[in-house]
Amino acid sequence: MATLDSRKRTELRDGDFAYVDSRGRRRLPIHDESHVRNALSRFNQVVFEDESARTKARSRLLKAAKKHGIVPIGFMEGQLRATGPRTLPTGTVTFLVTDIVNSTGLLQQLGDGYARVLNDVRRHIRTAVRGVGGREVDARGDEFFAVFKEARSGVVAALALQRALAGHDWPPGARVTVRSGLHTGRPTLTDAGYVGLAVHAANRICNEAEGGQILISGATMAVLEPKVAAQAAFHSLGSRHLRGVREPVTLYEVRSA
Repeated sequence: MATLDSRKRTELRDGDFAYVDSRGRRRLPIHDESHVRNALSRFNQVVFEDESARTKARSRLLKAAKKHGIVPIGFMEGQLRATGPRTLPTGTVTFLVTDIVNSTGLLQQLGDGYARVLNDVRRHIRTAVRGVGGREVDARGDEFFAVFKEARSGVVAALALQRALAGHDWPPGARVTVRSGLHTGRPTLTDAGYVGLAVHAANRICNEAEGGQILISGATMAVLEPKVAAQAAFHSLGSRHLRGVREPVTLYEVRSA
């Protein structure tokens, strides 16, 4: 594949890239056959702002492949593996649920500018989740749902997200905070996704948190490795009765050590 230096890159049109994000950053060049093949191999390494952006980029890439006579069978199989519910982890897993605090107020304050805030928040979440091998389960409105095979990965992702959001340059006057809840359990994985009390509990724990706060359940705390517990500060908040959860749940607040 011919090297695409900075001069040649600037000469390309936006349409010569599969993905152009909301800030105008252009990724996955598809202006010739070799770069289309390269984009097909690198597609799953790109962090997209949301699923709509991923879908649009995938469509542009597949059109470019068709134009150059490339049959991307391996790419399509990889996409199916990456997105199918049945590929999500099973057994004992840890859920992370996040929620943008006062999203309605932010929408009223920022108007159309809220869309960029939402995209930036999701981008930071996806980076944190994927950085430790987690999987995105769902993203709706201002809520985000992820799963981890190991509890420590969920805690590390939540702390990384907290740091990233704190260091982000948000619109003037806008207070953007995200609350996070983690819970460990054994849900049932169906063709429609996860079902079970563990999912419900993770959502309720997130609802108990305040802006910028990370809460984990006693079930998650119980399976954390000692070295992970040493990297963060855990403060017991005692037991709480969560709506729809029969037994009281012990909660801990997590902070960077």
